[in-house]
Amino acid sequence: MSVVAQGMEDGKDGKDFEAARPRLFAIAYRMLGSAAEAEDAVQDTFLRWTAADRSDIEVPVAWLTKVLGNLCLTRLGSARARRESYVGPWLPEPVATEDSALGPLDTAEQRDSVSMAFLLLLERLNPAERAVFVLREAFEYAHREIAEILDLTEANSQQLYHRARRRVAEERARFPSAPRRGKEMAQRFLSAARGGDLEGLRELLAADVVSWADGGGKTHAARKPVRGLDKVVRYLGWMSTEVPGLAVTVLELNGQPGLLATVGEQPLLAVVLDIADGKITTIRIVNNPDKLVFLNTQVRRNG
Repeated sequence: MSVVAQGMEDGKDGKDFEAARPRLFAIAYRMLGSAAEAEDAVQDTFLRWTAADRSDIEVPVAWLTKVLGNLCLTRLGSARARRESYVGPWLPEPVATEDSALGPLDTAEQRDSVSMAFLLLLERLNPAERAVFVLREAFEYAHREIAEILDLTEANSQQLYHRARRRVAEERARFPSAPRRGKEMAQRFLSAARGGDLEGLRELLAADVVSWADGGGKTHAARKPVRGLDKVVRYLGWMSTEVPGLAVTVLELNGQPGLLATVGEQPLLAVVLDIADGKITTIRIVNNPDKLVFLNTQVRRNG
């Protein structure tokens, strides 16, 4: 049982917190790129909420966001150090986005803010830049509000945002794909890869396609990106291997077409596809088991 659920059962007044919880998680995930760490930050926020004198709190959601923001800043500092020693490429934790776990994704900008490519760009920012950028860009907080949340001056918030925006704009790329078309491409990719249809794969992949894999040193995964059509097609040969009890589901991950492979109730890997101009340009494979726990829970809960 989670700390939050336990607090509710114990009769503590959690209505204000529960109302804010989805938004808190959405902010924390974008700041941290990790569903597990985002959940931890949200639960730590709840612990501080239960210990606080709430008679002095005029706007609960503002108080909760401020606590969460500073918890995320602390976690970002330690996360950067951990990722420097991470085994192989580091990818964000995949999250199913059809159930609004990350908030509304009605516009291209909102979908872009949770994509794997965008979250990886945010890794290049320092913690303060990332926090300000996420609050401003994804949640449209005013700089006055951001300054209050992160204990900054309004001028400093503006400076950090413009610096972050400039750094992100230098390399930001979008991979537009309507959800239906994206799912169709993901299904065709799955059929070709599982069936060993190399020519079918070649038709789907861009000439400069890149495949990344994140096993975190805990499972077998390529330690370096695989680049180029011919190399990626050969590399994907492992996907046609027969695995007893294997089930693969096409679903939306991080606002993008994706796949989840499971055996029984155990997740094996998730695949997220970037699509541009009708071709798959990037394949991101997450098979670090620690990074599939949240996604598997989502799918089982909604299934």
